[in-house]
Amino acid sequence: MDWIHDYLKRGVRMRFFVYLIVFFSFFDLFSQLPIMSPFALSLGATTFIAGLVVGTYSLANVFGNIFSGFITDRRGPFLILLIGLFMNAVSLSLYSAVHAPWLLVAIRFVHGFTNGLIIPAAFTFLANRAEPEKRGKSTAISGAFVGLAAIAGPAYSGIISSKITTPGIMLINGVIMVILAACAIVFLRTFKRGKKPSAKPDSKEVRGLFRNRGIQRAFAGAFFLMFSQGVLALILPLKVEALGFETKTTGMLLSTFGVIAILVFLLPINRIFDRVRPMITLAFGISLMGVSMLLLSGADDLASLFGTMSVYGVGFAFLFPSINSLLIDSSSPASRGRAYGYFYAFFSMGVVAGSYVIGALDLEYRSAFIVTGIVLLIVAVYTIYGLMRKQSSPVRP
Repeated sequence: MDWIHDYLKRGVRMRFFVYLIVFFSFFDLFSQLPIMSPFALSLGATTFIAGLVVGTYSLANVFGNIFSGFITDRRGPFLILLIGLFMNAVSLSLYSAVHAPWLLVAIRFVHGFTNGLIIPAAFTFLANRAEPEKRGKSTAISGAFVGLAAIAGPAYSGIISSKITTPGIMLINGVIMVILAACAIVFLRTFKRGKKPSAKPDSKEVRGLFRNRGIQRAFAGAFFLMFSQGVLALILPLKVEALGFETKTTGMLLSTFGVIAILVFLLPINRIFDRVRPMITLAFGISLMGVSMLLLSGADDLASLFGTMSVYGVGFAFLFPSINSLLIDSSSPASRGRAYGYFYAFFSMGVVAGSYVIGALDLEYRSAFIVTGIVLLIVAVYTIYGLMRKQSSPVRP
């Protein structure tokens, strides 16, 4: 019986360590937000180039996510996870050599690609080893680590940027990645071998993923979740400024939704994600997010703003585990790497689309929130419609 106990302890350590990888991968992403545009401008970049510096990372992230998914299915998550951590560490060290805006754009592409290798492999690791009856709770916990990174990352870089340079911050992130890579060899090497697929992935299997209704809704949920995040990042600061509040109020509002989401992820309410069908919690979560966007359009005092962002946080907390559970339920272990690769590619595209589309429409903040709220509610209706149809069976390559 001792060997069983030891195995379970190793399994718990493995999951916690992969959660740490998830945290620091998103921490790397979120810590860039307050510092990258000012860094580009300090190098002499125009506003357009500064925008390109920010957008190039997300674009490269899409390619990294998709590439990671295919390699994960062919070789297993351990190898691509290890390569991603080491390569990401190298790309972070390259910021110290930046002396011109065009070079920064190139390094941003490399950084975005290498970071994109990590997340699909990490979530595939967790999904393939999660107990089916607890897969909702497992995804909720991973969501809590993402939420913590969203709160800690910007705060960390914002505070420390007054003491060290942007390349110095990125170098610290790189050292963390090297440590994680070294620890991965220790903690994950015994889990690197899994059941090999019976055949190599082909184009028919990829089309099969996109034809699966459950996966379609998981991808749509991922895209529009981050679409709303892109809108918030662009429009919320403008609304806060228009109402006459200090700039730091925006950060407090974003932290509020993050804290509320983490509470839902970690409190006993997270059992709902194992007891209720993910399509139901998905529809509920994205509906709450849509309603909160409509409420934000009319909120004109601090109490209303904080209350509305709390509603958004609850919606976010219901949506994130739901789309992850739906993805797990609708894919087989042999295709799960590609499923997660595309899943997080839609995440990256959603952020870009949210800020770009609303920016291109040139809407004032009230209209921008109303349009976004209506879009999210339409997605909720699409999900509810899916509940009334028989779900397709999981993809079996």
